[in-house]
Amino acid sequence: MGITSRDVARLAGVSQPTVSRALRGDPRISAETRRKVKEAAEALNYVPSEAGRSLSTRSTKRVGVLVTDLTNPFYPHLVAPLHDELERLGYRMMLFAERSDEVIASERLLDRSIDGVVLTTPTLDSGLPAELHRRRLPFVYLNRESGTPADAAVVDNRQGAGLVARELARLGHTRIAGIFGPDDTSTGRDREYGFRLALAEVGIGLPEERVRRGPFEYSTGRDALAELLAIDPRPTAVFCGNDVIALGALDAALQAGVRVPDELTVIGFDDIPMASWTAFELTTVRHDLHGMARAAARLLVARIDAPDADLERVVYTPELILRRTHAPAPTS
Repeated sequence: MGITSRDVARLAGVSQPTVSRALRGDPRISAETRRKVKEAAEALNYVPSEAGRSLSTRSTKRVGVLVTDLTNPFYPHLVAPLHDELERLGYRMMLFAERSDEVIASERLLDRSIDGVVLTTPTLDSGLPAELHRRRLPFVYLNRESGTPADAAVVDNRQGAGLVARELARLGHTRIAGIFGPDDTSTGRDREYGFRLALAEVGIGLPEERVRRGPFEYSTGRDALAELLAIDPRPTAVFCGNDVIALGALDAALQAGVRVPDELTVIGFDDIPMASWTAFELTTVRHDLHGMARAAARLLVARIDAPDADLERVVYTPELILRRTHAPAPTS
């Protein structure tokens, strides 16, 4: 068994709570007592436990960030600015890369080792936000939201999808397809809804045979577009639920010998850095990823400081970025 604060207390001739207070610089502890405790700790090679310290201070100055899919290139571009903003605010970031087991996630998040949580990938029916709320652990939504009300930093997904629909209509497309994200996520649901609504407003339908849904992954776009290209007549344009899906669709079009954008327009959402690479130059919907992440950090720290304050929802306005994967509808 390792050295504990009880061992330090015994050697220094003080109580165990005094050890904790002395090592965190509590001004109520005399300089002489702090010196004795420090010397005892050094003699025993004692390293204070963050979890134990949190029980005394009620604060660890650490924030958990829950991400279920770090292989998706979208999320590293959220995590980096989130880390930087939390550090600026005096907090350290702990990354919890859980795939899907909410039981494991909740146990790790609720073990008193963190002061709050940033949720980046909750589903609409996730029970984790409700459990965090019940246990009064501050949390904030970043990019996605769930059914439990909380502070949030998000993009206006419906507006962004509407921009795509109106651009496709302007270009003369009527045989339009959609490869959307999962319908159990706020991003998948809202982007599909906004796209359908804007198409309906200009008199264009989106039949279910030209719709596919799946995880926000490359394989979703690749496999779905291969299916959509088999439809007769095939679509002349496809809106993808995010850029990663769109990249998969571009590869599927290339493999099928379908020219983008002459024969098929492909549009994504998010404008991750890869979207602007010369190999892709993807037309997509941009929003302020870095600003959204920094806002989430500020919202969470504010919630930690004022647990009973009114909820705040920061919504970012999207814009359509026109590159080279869109074109007017083919005439034949």
